[in-house]
Amino acid sequence: MITAEQSEQLRAWFAERLPVDVYESLVSVTADREEITVVGTLPAAESVKEFRERTREQRIEVAREAEALYRRKVAWGVRSGEETTLFTHLAVPVMTRLRQSERQVLDTLVAGGVARSRADALAWCVRLVGRNTDTWLTDLRDSLDKVQQVRAQGPDVSGGTDSRKSASE
Repeated sequence: MITAEQSEQLRAWFAERLPVDVYESLVSVTADREEITVVGTLPAAESVKEFRERTREQRIEVAREAEALYRRKVAWGVRSGEETTLFTHLAVPVMTRLRQSERQVLDTLVAGGVARSRADALAWCVRLVGRNTDTWLTDLRDSLDKVQQVRAQGPDVSGGTDSRKSASE
């Protein structure tokens, strides 16, 4: 999880490096442990395919620099109206242990044609929870940012001298 400050720094970094003609405007820059996703507004009268072809070399150049600096892959996307299209993004396997009742939920989604596999069903569940609890998740992320700020202001516990040791040790 990255902090709000780190997220702003990422956004600024990409805004500085992306040529002005790539996106009409930069919508979002989000990150997790594996990936940074950059989404911008699709220029007027341009299709996603045309955008991808026209900006490919520019995006590759920026992505290479970002991947070396941040040690994460870079994914790209565009927003046109209310629709967002992502491309070149990762699908990262996630280890999980589910009880039978939880597996049955996933299997029901597969049997009902909502998902092709348990993995797709789990992704569907995560999207549904995210959509229905957006405010709560935002509050949780904000509180995590606050925890990081408080930790950063605390004493250095990474290897400094221990003030509890006596002078004779």
